[in-house]
Amino acid sequence: MNFFRGVMGGQAAGPQPSGAETIQKLCDRVASSTLLEDRRDAVRALKALSKKYHMEVGTQAMDHLINILQTDRSDSEILGYALDTLYNIICNDEEEEQDENAQKQADDLGAQFTDKFIQDPEHVTLLLTLLEEFDFHVRWPGVKLLTALLKNQGAQVQGIILVSPMGVSRLMDLLADSREVIRNDGLLLLQQLTKGNAAIQKIVAFENAFERLLDIITEEGSSDGGIVVEDCLLLLLNLLKNNSSNQNFFKEGSYIQRMKPWFEVGDDNSGWSAQKVTNLHLMLQLVRVMVSPVNSPGATASCQKSMYQCGLLQQLCTILMATGVPADILTETINTVSEVIRGSQVNQDYFASVNAPSNPPRPAIVVLLMSMVNERQPFVLRCAVLYCFQCFLYKNQKGQGEIVATLLPSTIDANSISAGQLLCGGLFSADSLSNWCAAVALAHALQDNLTQKEQLLRVQLATSLGKPPVSLLQQCTNILSQGDKIVRRGSKVQTRVGLLMLLCTWISNCPIAVTHFLHNQENVPFLTAQISENLGEDERLVQGLCALLLGICIYYNDNSLENYTKEKLKQLIEKRIGKENFVEKLGFITKHELYSRAAQKPQPVFPSPEQMLFDHEFTKLVKELEGVITKAVHKSSEEEKKEEEVKKTLEQHDNIVTQYKELIREQDAQIQELKEQVASLSSQNDQLQATITQQLSQIQQHKDQYNILKLKLGKENQSQSNSQGDSSQVNGLQTEELTQLREEVEELRKQHTLLQTQLSDKDALINTLRSEGTQTADESAGGPGNAELLKELEALRSQVQSQSAEITQLKTERQELLRRAEAAPSETVPSSDSSLDASKIAQLESRLAAQTSETERLREEMKSLSESRADLQQQLASATSTVAILQTEKAKLQTEVQESKKEQDDLLMLLADQDQKIHSLKQKLKGLGETVEDEDDLDARDQTDDDDEEEEDEDED
Repeated sequence: MNFFRGVMGGQAAGPQPSGAETIQKLCDRVASSTLLEDRRDAVRALKALSKKYHMEVGTQAMDHLINILQTDRSDSEILGYALDTLYNIICNDEEEEQDENAQKQADDLGAQFTDKFIQDPEHVTLLLTLLEEFDFHVRWPGVKLLTALLKNQGAQVQGIILVSPMGVSRLMDLLADSREVIRNDGLLLLQQLTKGNAAIQKIVAFENAFERLLDIITEEGSSDGGIVVEDCLLLLLNLLKNNSSNQNFFKEGSYIQRMKPWFEVGDDNSGWSAQKVTNLHLMLQLVRVMVSPVNSPGATASCQKSMYQCGLLQQLCTILMATGVPADILTETINTVSEVIRGSQVNQDYFASVNAPSNPPRPAIVVLLMSMVNERQPFVLRCAVLYCFQCFLYKNQKGQGEIVATLLPSTIDANSISAGQLLCGGLFSADSLSNWCAAVALAHALQDNLTQKEQLLRVQLATSLGKPPVSLLQQCTNILSQGDKIVRRGSKVQTRVGLLMLLCTWISNCPIAVTHFLHNQENVPFLTAQISENLGEDERLVQGLCALLLGICIYYNDNSLENYTKEKLKQLIEKRIGKENFVEKLGFITKHELYSRAAQKPQPVFPSPEQMLFDHEFTKLVKELEGVITKAVHKSSEEEKKEEEVKKTLEQHDNIVTQYKELIREQDAQIQELKEQVASLSSQNDQLQATITQQLSQIQQHKDQYNILKLKLGKENQSQSNSQGDSSQVNGLQTEELTQLREEVEELRKQHTLLQTQLSDKDALINTLRSEGTQTADESAGGPGNAELLKELEALRSQVQSQSAEITQLKTERQELLRRAEAAPSETVPSSDSSLDASKIAQLESRLAAQTSETERLREEMKSLSESRADLQQQLASATSTVAILQTEKAKLQTEVQESKKEQDDLLMLLADQDQKIHSLKQKLKGLGETVEDEDDLDARDQTDDDDEEEEDEDED
């Protein structure tokens, strides 16, 4: 242990070892010691030496330290020492100031050690595993080490973490740590992790990062919070910037609504802390990220709508009009409001209604324009106001009309300051920056709005007392032509560039404005003189803009002025400038170094006022017109005539093709409708066929039942007639002839027995008929009975009639369609003699032929449907007649059953009378002294006689 005392500061005798030797011995001790305490002390000593001997410890000890992380997982203390040592090696946190070279060398050394550490991806995975340890001495240095690795080699470490199972989820758990130190360093770690990696950004967002970060911001006091709020906002910016998926997730999660309380400011806004200014600045940037012009239009519009509905836009406008707000916050708020209202009609209308808290109240737009044309205001603030005005007018024709209306004579109010008055004042002031801003702002009031370009021609200006008023267009050209007299020489380029951009925007795509411009006899000579001169570098841009303005006068010229037709202007260019020279001067615009910078994004951002030359929307106009103007200048009069003829021919072709397309579209619609009708009729036909098949089966069933019933009734009638033929009447009794009387009694007894047998058969038959009749009635009532059958047949008949009507209508429509299809080719024959394109006509005729063949096919289908309808009607008539026959036969059967029942009753009464007569005859015989046997005795005797006869037969055998 004396060795460690020497290392840790104790005095030892003899010469002192060098730092490298000491580190080598410590590394040997770490590698060879079997006791945990010895290894722990050695690692602690390496940690102490790692800051001073940065390179030596990293070179000799890194592998041993990584081995400690792998093998000594059970001891949190040695893990903490090893992680701290690795952090000191990779990250240079020395507090003393270093020069640039020393700092660069330290950073390069840290990057080299980082490369060595991440050569094996398992080392990063091991570090992620150690972050799951809850022990503070392990988790905190692990977080710092991973953060340092990401700072030095972000892309490589991000790739390892991305493919590591649950790697990002483990890091997200740091935000839930109750120890603020670890949570705050976890925020720094996630900032480094999410830089420039969209995949990790999405994973972090879907790990509920937005909810956690917004909760932390609220807990820390929102804009009044400390550095932790700043870290949370920076992480949110990383997650949302240029990541449409996360932006949509943020909006759909209703997190925009949770941003509104951030911007609640009180009446007293004095004494803002630097941290609060930073926090609020980042919060405004976060809002701008959601509505940035570089986002997709649909996503931007959706976020703008949400911000208006939740009151966030209203809150931002409150800050805009508040007093005591720091200048940089006010500037960023203006930029934020600009992008929240850009292209959103609802938000633009609300912004137009906002008034400043002044007496009397003034519109916010007027107050902002007052700042823009005031040369004492900060440059960045004036740029922000110009951007706000541009966004207010972007795709807002209503707002453009309101601004231009404040310049018209009928709407000018002498008692109040309007936006138009401020713009005119700035346009003609002595400040070149105000000239440029006012010209660009007025150009945006005319952007893509032909009506307002024509309205602005009515504006008249009073230049001085005693002189007649001049138009705004004339005054702008006067300033251009007399620039040296009106504008200060040092800043005239910026003013002239602004006025030329305004004029180019004004007269482009507006022939009336071109005519007004050319009507001034001095304008064209001034432009040609400017273009033809050889001026310095500063004037080249002015020459290019003059060439563009003259080119617009040629391209949008309607030849209403005899002296300045297209042809004469081109001749003038060829004589005084030269076509090639003109095109070269025109190209000066796009070759300017500031042109490409302005074309990148809508917001006017310039390092200094002198570089404020181009407007973003104007660069679009230049890109659109440069090519067409070059072609227009080079074309001869004959080529223009040919081109106009070709245009007219193409217009005629387009009109004819459009007519054919409309006709074919109508026919397609009619054919589709007929197809649907045919399909509907086919389905109805199938249903009717199924119904008829079902009814035919029911009719056959009724026929079978009728035949069975008829057969049974025939048998009953036959047996009844037999019984009636066999029964005989008992005549009067002759008391004297006893022998004859006995024979008659014997015969009556036999007849009585036979009648009893027949009566039993009749009773059984009647019961059978009754049960079958009941069953038949039940089946008729339960199934499709006679009444229901009639109803169904009636419904079937009505359906067939309606189907017949539909088929007739379909035939009529088909004939009309055929007539149109046959008439179309005949109508187009005269026009085909003109200059129609042969291929288009052939294609259209082929499509018409296809339509005609389709019509013929549908006609055949209609014919087959008509035949099917006739068959259905025939089957319906047959079914109706069959039902009528069945009903008649059923009524006949019911009548026969009633007659059979009546005959049975009569037979019963006859049998009863016969029994009564036989009984009276027996009584008479007994009264005469004759022995009368009962029925049982007679039966017994008959049985005995039969037995005797059988015995005699056997004896004979």
